[in-house]
Amino acid sequence: MSDARQGLGRRGEALAVAQLEAAGFEIVARNWRCASGEIDVIARDREGWVFVEVRTRRGRHFGTPEESLTPTKRRHLAAAAQAYLATREALNEPWRVDLAAVELSPQGVLIRLDLIPHVVTGADL
Repeated sequence: MSDARQGLGRRGEALAVAQLEAAGFEIVARNWRCASGEIDVIARDREGWVFVEVRTRRGRHFGTPEESLTPTKRRHLAAAAQAYLATREALNEPWRVDLAAVELSPQGVLIRLDLIPHVVTGADL
């Protein structure tokens, strides 16, 4: 992955974490990795565990952040979430996967940041 792309991803994650914290989420971990993939942000809210996939785009040349979340990626996120919960002996606790859709202008100015809950469902497992 190029340095510019990594920098874009880090900026999107930082913006998403700031918004999550402002909304009252407790950030537990960032960039957690396992054999199934990576979870960008792991948080807790009043409802339980929240696994957040951050998708950042600068422009819409390759579609919106929402459009980039493929069925394969959804399955990997569900498997990674379950792997994390297994490490915490928390498989029976409520959890969900949310999407942080971040769009920046070509100059890097935030255009929008939408937190979309429940982007992974039981059908994705």
